[in-house]
Amino acid sequence: MFPDSPNPLSVEAALDPELTRWMWLVKWLLAIPHYFTLILLQVAFVPVTVIAFFGIIGTGRYPRPLFDFNVGVIRWSTRVSYYSSVVLGTDSYPPFTLKDVPDYPIRVDVTYPERLSRGLVLVKWLLVVPQLLVTMLLVTSGWTATGTWPTTVRSPRGSSVCSPSSPW
Repeated sequence: MFPDSPNPLSVEAALDPELTRWMWLVKWLLAIPHYFTLILLQVAFVPVTVIAFFGIIGTGRYPRPLFDFNVGVIRWSTRVSYYSSVVLGTDSYPPFTLKDVPDYPIRVDVTYPERLSRGLVLVKWLLVVPQLLVTMLLVTSGWTATGTWPTTVRSPRGSSVCSPSSPW
């Protein structure tokens, strides 16, 4: 854990001052081994989280090995995203590890919760429902980034399904 952070989640990032101009063209290719590994880790993340859910209900504590695994997956995917897709903030190849790497330009840490409320675990997941509804609405509505509706929606064959002159 970062020593001066009062929050349970800490993210510390430093942009590399000497980024190469051409490397962004191939970083996504270099990260393919990470993507395959992260797919497997994300598949494992789901059942581990479900097992942790029942562990918290039963004991009131997050099982430490499951917590470390989940935080490790979050760390790894953050490092790969920082390197290859989202930020392109470093040319340092991300390490293949779930552990914290102090000398890598981005670090993620989560404070281990000593005690958790058994009752809140049953209710907290409901807080994600409004967020999912808004996301679903935005993704499926056809609303563009400019705040307007598209003028024409086309079918996969290229014919116009809906045009401004036709409301249906």
